[in-house]
Amino acid sequence: PVLEHAMKNIVILGSTGSIGTNTLDIVDRFPQEFRVVGLTAGSNDEKLEAQIRKFRPAFAALANEAAAARLRDRCADLPVKILAGNEGVAEVAQSQEAELVISAIVGGAGLLPTLAAIRAGKQIALANKEPMVMAGALMQAEAKKHHVRIFPIDSEHSAIFQSLEGHRREDVKRIILTASGGPLWGFSREQLQDVSPERALQHPNWKMGSKITIDSATLMNKGLEVIEARWLFDIPETQIEVLVHRESIIHSLVEYTDRSVIAQLGLPDMRTPISYAMRYPERMPLDLPSLDLTAISTLTFFKPDHDRFPCLQLGYEALRIGGTMPATMNAANEVAVEAFLQSGIRFLDIPDIIRSTMEAHAPRPIDTLDDALDADRQARDKAESLVHALTR
Repeated sequence: PVLEHAMKNIVILGSTGSIGTNTLDIVDRFPQEFRVVGLTAGSNDEKLEAQIRKFRPAFAALANEAAAARLRDRCADLPVKILAGNEGVAEVAQSQEAELVISAIVGGAGLLPTLAAIRAGKQIALANKEPMVMAGALMQAEAKKHHVRIFPIDSEHSAIFQSLEGHRREDVKRIILTASGGPLWGFSREQLQDVSPERALQHPNWKMGSKITIDSATLMNKGLEVIEARWLFDIPETQIEVLVHRESIIHSLVEYTDRSVIAQLGLPDMRTPISYAMRYPERMPLDLPSLDLTAISTLTFFKPDHDRFPCLQLGYEALRIGGTMPATMNAANEVAVEAFLQSGIRFLDIPDIIRSTMEAHAPRPIDTLDDALDADRQARDKAESLVHALTR
């Protein structure tokens, strides 16, 4: 289908991951709509090379310097400038031609290049929760200063964004984020104690990267989303609730003061929220299956179980304390998830490591990017020492 308007120049941060590849799928379907001017990844030089050959960006970067050196050799026949390290990734994020930067780097590594893109005046489509979690107030202050709009890509935040459209913000009573409950929702505490990484990675509804799938299994994903919603929509945590909805059909809801509830529904496919963020306010004619409610027939809802899945509560706690505490919680979670995936620790050690790291932290305000990055570094050191003690 042909849409009538100017081609949009985009940069994708984290192009080899799940969101990045889905974004490139949309570009592939609508070649007259988008031009890829920059791609970045962590260390996957083979996959990035294939993307460069297909989409012909002017710039590319790999955070891993050895991988970037390999990529330079592999792409010697192409007119692409290849940068290296975190600075290289941030440079691509600020690239002069770019109008929209899709931020899809996993984890805290996404903060620096996303903030660089905002300061360069680029519009942002945000799939990475961690920058908002680590430094939400700073991100929004910079976005305001540089007249940048941040469009959410997360399916839940996209649903809220869509459910707020055309309504007065002062009429919002509460936001209800839906959670799939992840791959382990029916497990008892005893079963959770011995669950393997392979089992925890088997998500029933979504195909995602390993970090976000484990976050979904612990419900930390929702803890991060509560913090992100606080900053994206400027709403206090007392007005943000979480509901477990196993089918992942209702992506989130907004209740208004007259008790009207507006929700956004759809089959679980990330290309829908990605395309909405890429072409807002227009919708793109995607060739995806339609939602058939008669085929689904039943939608179920449960309250979160904080005893079996304490990570959601830790997210609320970090948000209430504020300052550097969310960045601390996020860093501890990244370290603990990585340790679980490498089979060093048990599933229920994840929330224990996060809580212990948070208890050891003296929170302070975040006035600059360095405040967030220092808290992140210190929390990683603390969490790594806790992992080490468990795996000795």
